[in-house]
Amino acid sequence: MALNVARRRMRVTDLDLDGVAYDIDPEGDTGEGVTMAGSLHVSVEDLADGPQPGSDGLDRFEVVVDGWRFRFEVEAADRARLRERARTSAAAQTTATPQTIRAQLPGRVVSAVVVPGEVVKLGQRLLAIEAMKMENDVRAPRDGTVESVSIQTGDRVESGDELVRLV
Repeated sequence: MALNVARRRMRVTDLDLDGVAYDIDPEGDTGEGVTMAGSLHVSVEDLADGPQPGSDGLDRFEVVVDGWRFRFEVEAADRARLRERARTSAAAQTTATPQTIRAQLPGRVVSAVVVPGEVVKLGQRLLAIEAMKMENDVRAPRDGTVESVSIQTGDRVESGDELVRLV
């Protein structure tokens, strides 16, 4: 299945370099494409070789440059903007209510990185729990402020125990 790059503006997100999204307009592309992370150049022609379609509507590519493998997600730029608007709208609605983050598995708290009053961003590491000799990060499910931290480094936790409360 080949990607029809001739007629649509695309949003390209690199998954390995800096995670930044770039828009490429095939009609306006003069072969220059975009340069990601200051060195990797991706053009419309590179993306035309064939995607690995995903069930989420994103096309995924792998590009090998001098033996280094880079992965990209590509979707129509209009769809990417719509997805961003939906995500930011949903995030704005959820930030109004407090949220309790609970342990998903039993284990020992290896590190508690945040303190009450600290402002956190979506995906930021809050703490780590060791379970079955593996360290598992607990990350912020949304932007917010830490209201309370119910654990300390070294504490044992069970599934469902309260760890952090965000407001």
